[in-house]
This record gives sequence, structure tokens and C-alpha cells, in this order.
Amino acid sequence: MQLGKVVGTVVSTQKSESIKGLKLLLVQQLSHTDKPLNNYVVAVDVVQAGTGDVVLYAEGSSCRQTAPTDKKPVDGIVMAIVDTWEVGGKEFRVKH
Repeated sequence: MQLGKVVGTVVSTQKSESIKGLKLLLVQQLSHTDKPLNNYVVAVDVVQAGTGDVVLYAEGSSCRQTAPTDKKPVDGIVMAIVDTWEVGGKEFRVKH
């Protein structure tokens, strides 16, 4: 799992039948200290996240282990919206 920030959505009017109806988000990876990194992933949203949300996302075969993504050709998934995290005694709080 990685920390990321939703920076936008991906809209595709033509896509495989198996992924129709799935919301796609563009997620920028964050460091453990809340700094944006230069890595981006397109991920299926299964938790109703939106632009600006800090999220946990995963890549790889584990992305096909949720009910909405089971046996579908997805390689990125947003699985949680983050409120806080702590590193070395310092708490990082998401500003809503």
C-alpha cells in the first residue's frame, strides 16, 4: 500500500465491458512526510474518494481482490481515505 493524493479523475467513453461503471482516479504518490512525489497511478475508486483526498492505494494483482474489481483487468485501486498517520512520533493530519 502507498499513500497518495487524488489529483483528478480519468474519463474514458470507450472501455472494456468489464470495467464499465468503475470510477477512475488519478493519484499522485506522497512520501511518508506528506511531500508529493513524481509518481502517478490511475486507480479504481471503491471508497467514494474525490479530488484532494489523501488515500491508501495499491497496485498489482491484489487490486482484483475486492467485490467491484474481482476478475477485472485493473492494476490500481484506492481502498481507503486517510485521516491521519504518524511517523517517528510526528502526526500528519489531513486538512479537509
